[in-house]
Amino acid sequence: MNSTLKTSSSPSSVFSVQLLTIFVCFLMNMLDGMDVMVVSYAAPNISKDWSVSPQSLGVVFSAGLLGMAIGAIFLASRADKIGRKGIILISNVLMSVSVFATAWANSVEMLTIMRVVSGIGIGGMLASTATLTSENAPQKTKDFWVSFVMAGYPIGAVLSGLVAASVIPQYGWPAIFKIAGFASFVTLPIGYFFLKESKEFLNKSASRERPALTALLAEKYKKATIGLWVAIFMAFATLYFLTTWIPKLASVTGLSVELAIYAGTVFNLGAFFGIISQGYLSSIFGLQKTIFGYLIFTAFLMLIFGQFAGSVMVLVLFGLIGFGIQGGFVGMYSLAARLYPTEIRATGVGGAVGIGRIGAIVGPLLGGVLIGAGLSMTTNFIVFAVPTVISGIAMLYISTKDSR
Repeated sequence: MNSTLKTSSSPSSVFSVQLLTIFVCFLMNMLDGMDVMVVSYAAPNISKDWSVSPQSLGVVFSAGLLGMAIGAIFLASRADKIGRKGIILISNVLMSVSVFATAWANSVEMLTIMRVVSGIGIGGMLASTATLTSENAPQKTKDFWVSFVMAGYPIGAVLSGLVAASVIPQYGWPAIFKIAGFASFVTLPIGYFFLKESKEFLNKSASRERPALTALLAEKYKKATIGLWVAIFMAFATLYFLTTWIPKLASVTGLSVELAIYAGTVFNLGAFFGIISQGYLSSIFGLQKTIFGYLIFTAFLMLIFGQFAGSVMVLVLFGLIGFGIQGGFVGMYSLAARLYPTEIRATGVGGAVGIGRIGAIVGPLLGGVLIGAGLSMTTNFIVFAVPTVISGIAMLYISTKDSR
């Protein structure tokens, strides 16, 4: 694709092109958040229309996460050969077609297939936008801009929730999938005309060869890669335990039905501010120390969560926990982009995100087992504070000097 930057351009015009690319990546991640959450908002109505239990739809949610892992590990790695822009556009097509087609799903099996396909697109999109942003952002503010782009994800989740709340009761659950799919289609020409590959990628002739995932475990990168994978697996396990069980958590903590409805929105709004502030603080205190602080803060809140059961303060805690866990784990995207050189950067980011998505499958399943065994929600929070601490500690043992 013809996405070269003219070497004769002035620094200000080059930065304008880079900034435009960053904002388009932000838009693409808003679509990610929308496409991930839309099935959650539609699930109660799907369950009612098809006469299947909400538990039976659990396989649908797992299928989406599996697709994201596949997309991050295998699709995103292609970006090191054909370019980040190409994979972003391919991911967009996969998301658009599958989400739009979901409106005509008439069985759990078809719905599952559509979620796998959309998950592959979402996984490829997240890793590729993080990589492209890292390569276009100014060196001094790189961490902020990567975090800014990732903040599009919770914004998309919140906006899709607001749209779903007004659309589904009036037009039925298929309407929200049509809207989400159409919105993704609309952004295709925007991505095609305004996304630009970085000079860093275009000037690397080695990038024309697709690197193997095993390159991340070469002696030079092995220690940092394993540390990153441990940290992101643990963080995703906690994050998806929280997001999966938030409706249940809210209902058993004594909140009124009206207030419980806002739990997910408060969590995602907290996430947005956590992600943005993490990017800013990382430029002051350092990326790894900032991530560590956010995750330890989250673990502390989870440990004291039970003290606020039955109080409106539970909503505040949901917001603060979203602030901490999302702010912390999104910083790992920035770290992954820093750990690896251009020729294997997309593979490195995608590999980390893919490992994280496996944790996203394990976390909710483990939470379900513990709840089924009779453990209270408060006890579950204490249990999941442990992987959060492990994730934070792992951050401090990753050396970027050994990798680049």
